[in-house]
Amino acid sequence: MPRALLDYLGYVIFFWAGDMNEPIHVHIAKGEQTENATKVWITEDGVKLAHNNSQIPPKDLKALLQFITDNREEIVFRWMTVFNQKGELKKF
Repeated sequence: MPRALLDYLGYVIFFWAGDMNEPIHVHIAKGEQTENATKVWITEDGVKLAHNNSQIPPKDLKALLQFITDNREEIVFRWMTVFNQKGELKKF
């Protein structure tokens, strides 16, 4: 099940409930939220696009990645709160 986190540019940025055993990340979708939506890892030094399965246009994707970077601390805090655990930041 999805857990909506933030809205930006008409896209929903969300966690997927089944992802609690993975490192911290968010999914992005416009419309239906699925576990296979665009995925962005929250890393030690920023963010990294895992895949763009939602086929977000490059201009929007760039703005969304910047928005996620700017809100990284809040996303990590919410991950820990939602999943009641300490999150792991990926190293690349």
